[in-house]
Amino acid sequence: MSLARAIPTTIITGFLGAGKTTLIRHLMANAGGRRIALVINEFGDVGMDREILSACGIQGCGDDDIVELANGCLCCTVADEFLPTMEALIHRADPPDHIVIETSGLALPKPLVRAFTWPEVRSRVTVDGVVAVIDGPAVAAGLFAEDPAAVQALRAADAAVDHENPLEEVYTDQLLCADMVLVNKADLLDEATLAATLETARAGARDGVPVLACRNGTVDPDVLLGLNLAVESDLEARPTHHDGPEGHDHDDFESYALPMPPVDLGHEGPQAVADALVPAVRDGRVLRIKGALDVPGKSMRLLVQGVGPRVQAHYDRPWRTGEPRAGTLVVIGLKGLDAEGLSRSLAAAVAGGGAGP
Repeated sequence: MSLARAIPTTIITGFLGAGKTTLIRHLMANAGGRRIALVINEFGDVGMDREILSACGIQGCGDDDIVELANGCLCCTVADEFLPTMEALIHRADPPDHIVIETSGLALPKPLVRAFTWPEVRSRVTVDGVVAVIDGPAVAAGLFAEDPAAVQALRAADAAVDHENPLEEVYTDQLLCADMVLVNKADLLDEATLAATLETARAGARDGVPVLACRNGTVDPDVLLGLNLAVESDLEARPTHHDGPEGHDHDDFESYALPMPPVDLGHEGPQAVADALVPAVRDGRVLRIKGALDVPGKSMRLLVQGVGPRVQAHYDRPWRTGEPRAGTLVVIGLKGLDAEGLSRSLAAAVAGGGAGP
């Protein structure tokens, strides 16, 4: 009897809000008959990415095919949760054709890739490729760029980053481990700015790594899947900032799940709430915000997602039978974030930001 083939696994990494979940939704909707299992890693107490993906209504994107690890960074918890999860997928009666792992925006991909060399999984799964998704407008604005002028422009615009920022190392390590880089939200950039942003990404990636522009995470799955690179056998060619024995920690980040009151939209649309949240997010050392809010009189949840001062809101799915209509916003921010003050500001914005005259 021949040995079972190694299941290819694609690791999708990228900084907070770059568009990883949107990319995966497109991937699932256009899987071309592939049976794909998702492993989603969340940083924080409430896993909103699973909720977003479960609500998408895409065939094959059901609860049984989505596994969530909700205790932080995969690279820090490989033995505790990741390996048992992979073993469970491998030994299913109907194992997947492909596994996709969405890391948290704070995770380093290289330690996760190294876990694929462990005896428990190395003969049954292989890393098909590592895909890094980056936020085109953020890079164009100088975020995490090595260009000193761009960094200085960022510091002038935001005093919160006027110090040594470990987020830059997270970003560059993700690029250095990637086999493909996607510059997302390309439609938000003019032609010249997009060209410059693509060059910035190429400069941060390893030589020869494809760097592609995309919008709304729309990339042909045949481009992303089937790279056949066996990345776990190529780790030495991927030097990063965190290769030393000291590893890394996430002491510079904090995460909170904040309860929110019902939304008074009045005569306004969902984006009015998103716009009302922007001042609180801008002033609160917030990196990422996401969650679902209750709009009385509406059968659907109001989904909120934001990166820095860019916040969006839309209805994503009906409230389930028996599901508490309890609004919650998950906030990830820099250490020192005033959680109580931010909670009050967000609650005030939610309660009154959408009220009409």
